[in-house]
Amino acid sequence: MSVDVQEATKKSVSRSVKLVQYQRNKNPTDKQENTMTSDKANSDANKETLSFAKALSKKLTAQSNAESGAPSKNESTLKQSSQNRATVGNNETTNSTNEASTANNEAHDQNTADTIETLNDTDATSLQHPLNDSWTFWYMHREPGQKILNYEAATINIASFSTVDEFWNVYTHLRRPNDMPTVLDFHLFKLGVRPVWEDQSNILGGKWMIRIKKGLASRLWERLVLAIVGNQFDVEDEVCGAVLSIRNSEDIISLWNKTANDASINISIRDSIKIILGISNDTIMEYKAHNDSLRDNSSFRNTDVYKS
Repeated sequence: MSVDVQEATKKSVSRSVKLVQYQRNKNPTDKQENTMTSDKANSDANKETLSFAKALSKKLTAQSNAESGAPSKNESTLKQSSQNRATVGNNETTNSTNEASTANNEAHDQNTADTIETLNDTDATSLQHPLNDSWTFWYMHREPGQKILNYEAATINIASFSTVDEFWNVYTHLRRPNDMPTVLDFHLFKLGVRPVWEDQSNILGGKWMIRIKKGLASRLWERLVLAIVGNQFDVEDEVCGAVLSIRNSEDIISLWNKTANDASINISIRDSIKIILGISNDTIMEYKAHNDSLRDNSSFRNTDVYKS
């Protein structure tokens, strides 16, 4: 190659280089934009690569789990849901069992309470002290000067008892004779025997009477009542009952028996009364048959007087 050609070539190259440099200096923004575009492309490429890698990792993990028998995420979720439902079912079963157990306990407690109550009632009954006979308290009250046309209708039943315990339950609630008004008759008779002369158990009998001073009735009446209830008269079933008559100037205690014409029974009853009441042998006592009372319509007049 000739020298001229070489020089021309060099100049051409030099102009090309300068032209390129000039273009670069003239358009620096284009260079930056190209650089940013390149960086963005690289970033997008990286993101795409990362997403692809993640997807590939998930796919490989799923395949590995499938091969090893491990459950997938969906399968785990379904399994957990199934376990939760089973737990709820077990809880409901447990609650039902607890409710049934509670009901059984309540029924058992009720049965136990009923059994205890029954035993208490049985024990209370077995602890009672039965009397030989059942008895009834009665009373009749009238104002002084008032006439009673129907004595039986005017007589009121207070209470009956068959055991020692029942007797005291009644007796402790009664007023003492000294606190009772006049005119009043207080009766104690066998259950079923009416406190009147005409009753079938009384009609053939009579009564022993003692007139006592005012103020002594409470003590002597209680002694007689306890003796009758306690079967202290050794005359079998001769004793029908007793009457305390509260009057203005005196009080009268009477004991009624079934047989008026049996002297030995009547003497035995009289002597027992003196011992029970603690009175002297010379105390005046009177006897009157109920038939005689029916004839003269009087309890205390025309009596047979006994003084030993």
